[in-house]
Amino acid sequence: MAITFQYNKTSLQHLNKQLKVRTRALPILKNKESALRAEVKRAKDVAEQLERELAAIYEKYLDGVRLWGEFKPGLLKVTEIKTTFRKIAGVKIPEFEDVVFESKEFLLFNNPKWFSDGIKILRELTLSSVKRDVFIKKMELLDFARKKTTQKVNLYEKVQIPGYEDAIRRIKRFLEDEENLSKSAQKIVKTRQAAALIEEEAA
Repeated sequence: MAITFQYNKTSLQHLNKQLKVRTRALPILKNKESALRAEVKRAKDVAEQLERELAAIYEKYLDGVRLWGEFKPGLLKVTEIKTTFRKIAGVKIPEFEDVVFESKEFLLFNNPKWFSDGIKILRELTLSSVKRDVFIKKMELLDFARKKTTQKVNLYEKVQIPGYEDAIRRIKRFLEDEENLSKSAQKIVKTRQAAALIEEEAA
């Protein structure tokens, strides 16, 4: 990214202001990036743990999978997934609270005995699955924010700050050269004026 500037004091002031903003923001951005990195790792670890728990629950009930053909799907329904939101390093993320179920009454003597256990199994699977999904979403949101912050850190650190510093150096050098030329020109004019005055007096 090329920094546009003019060789004057106004442009120099503007660049100094921009440089100051970025220099102050950089440590804050770096702290945010490392906080987000830690949170992404934490969320990833929890999501992986929940994934293992969910796999273990499936494994536990694998033997009875053929029975599920008899199960009536309408007996258990998810009515609400409760989540709250909180901010981590300025990023709004979901936090799992609970799953609200609605279960229909059924007559035990008209249906297989295992339906009561089936409802418990479905609750357990759903709860574990929803928890995992919320943590995966949390991890994705945090990771997206971390990537954006890393891009900004790199932009400031590797492109903009060095660019502003170089532009400021060039303007200062130009203004110093201009001042030196002006002083030299004034000396030449004074010397010529003094020489002309001496010639006049001699004549």
